[in-house]
Amino acid sequence: MSNKGKLFLIPNVIAEESLHKIVTSQLTEILPQISHFLAENIRTARRYLSSLKVYSTVETLKFSTLDKDTKPEDIAMLMAPVMAGFDIGVISESGCPGIADPGSMAVRFAHKNEVTVVPMVGPSSIFLALMASGLNGQNFAFRGYLPVDKQESSKVIREIEKGSRKTDQTQIFIETPYRNNAVLDNLLRNLHPETLLTIAVDITGQSEMIRTKHVRQWLDSKPLLPKTPAVFLFLAAQ
Repeated sequence: MSNKGKLFLIPNVIAEESLHKIVTSQLTEILPQISHFLAENIRTARRYLSSLKVYSTVETLKFSTLDKDTKPEDIAMLMAPVMAGFDIGVISESGCPGIADPGSMAVRFAHKNEVTVVPMVGPSSIFLALMASGLNGQNFAFRGYLPVDKQESSKVIREIEKGSRKTDQTQIFIETPYRNNAVLDNLLRNLHPETLLTIAVDITGQSEMIRTKHVRQWLDSKPLLPKTPAVFLFLAAQ
């Protein structure tokens, strides 16, 4: 019998007011047995765990940072507790660990070292947006962030749209909230008028908006997007 701990992938809220929507009995039952955590932001991870009210105090919990700046050679040190028999929880800053998230580095280490990985049910803005888009959910690609440079971004959009048209594949992007409107402008400027474009903003939040229209329709009534997390999806006309 292995004396290693398990790696639990713990979902976090996407919108702060949506805590009651994501807390499952599985989460509240398992969390009390975990005292070691890897988190993108330790301060917000502490606040999140405290809000779940499953610990008498979060001050005794042990946290280490696992973020985009973590080097691959540091993972073994971060995962030392699990190799010593302690369960570790990975907490994303938003949504599910391992999806558009550095938690995948810990998961890769776990598989390499025969550590059991336990994914826990929770929200992913990427998949929730795809579910609600009406676009092709059987063939899709998550592209991450578009280039910041406008010309480079335009080139990428046009190239990916060609591939979408050829393969009937939904394309999915995320962006930092302050760039929402710049990204929308660039998509509308470069996509074909008949391409379907989904804008999903503040998913699970109070101001949630998920709408799919042809690019030409968005051009007729372009919204001013708030500075909240957004997901953009498009599917080129065949």
